Amino acid sequence: MKRIPLETQTLYAELMEQLTALEAQRSIGSLRGGFVKKIVKGETYYYFQYSEPGGERKQVYIGRAGPELNRLVAKFEGEKESFRADQQSIQRLCAQLRVGGAITATHAHVRVLQSLADAGVFRMGAVLVGTHAFASMGNLLGCRWERRGLETQDVDIAWERDLDVAIPELPEADLPGALERLQMGFSPVPSFDPNSPSTSFKVRKSPLRVDVLTPAKNKREEYRPVPVPKFRTAAQGLKYLDYLIEAPQPAAVIDSTGVLVNIPDPARYAFHKLIVAQERPVSEQVKRAKDLRQASLLFTVLGEERPGDLLQAWEALKARGASWEQKTARGLAAMTKLHPEAGEISALLRPG
Repeated sequence: MKRIPLETQTLYAELMEQLTALEAQRSIGSLRGGFVKKIVKGETYYYFQYSEPGGERKQVYIGRAGPELNRLVAKFEGEKESFRADQQSIQRLCAQLRVGGAITATHAHVRVLQSLADAGVFRMGAVLVGTHAFASMGNLLGCRWERRGLETQDVDIAWERDLDVAIPELPEADLPGALERLQMGFSPVPSFDPNSPSTSFKVRKSPLRVDVLTPAKNKREEYRPVPVPKFRTAAQGLKYLDYLIEAPQPAAVIDSTGVLVNIPDPARYAFHKLIVAQERPVSEQVKRAKDLRQASLLFTVLGEERPGDLLQAWEALKARGASWEQKTARGLAAMTKLHPEAGEISALLRPG
């Protein structure tokens, strides 16, 4: 593990500021496309022309030209120019970050995340989890993880369904539609049970895949499809996921541009990996080793620079019961055996 240069960390902070400001100021100018005129029988009509992420061009009829619509078009043109300038600034920052040693994602994965972001998935509270989230934590914490620990073809998106109750006015975000519009060949992965909906989408003849996850509220939901109407899809119910995504924070995924996403709190991610590692079957020992390695890196960095984050995450974990503490204790022991450098920090958090 290497430290990302301070200059690059400063650039990342600037990128986050710009992405956050752009998200907060989303307006008509952020729409992809533009207005075009058509004259039919001497009358002028406006259409909105845009290209789907896959490249297909489409037009939507808006209405006949008039004072109000003309003002709307003029407003759009003005805001479009401002939005374009903001996008160019973000692209320049991302180019500097790549040169400066920031952790980047592949172009294909960033295209997927950008499409999901444009569909409103992250604005509605979805959280990016898994290896892509771990990579983003590196930039957030100023650390460059070794490349071999960042290899993945999966994009894992988690959603806490309790948000439906807390914020009932949330709109819907068409997650399958966002993937289909990319024209990359995404299709639902059939479930083992032909009567159950799919919780994953995969590109034909490619390992690229999107998995939709949600906390299992009871035994019946564990590892089973759970409807998520807000995303027009279903999600796989998983144990322990509620703890992981309970307190997310914003981060940027970087390629030629930056995508603003939500990721788990790094300290919670570390503890979650310890528990998940104990749940892995024998056939997933490689994944278990990866879990423990990611946890060890986070424990080392957070223990040195943000010990308060670890203590807060530990208190939240203990509040969930003795079984959580016991699984964490076994995970800490396994991690320390493989990565002694993390033992000194993790020993302070051992149950009992």
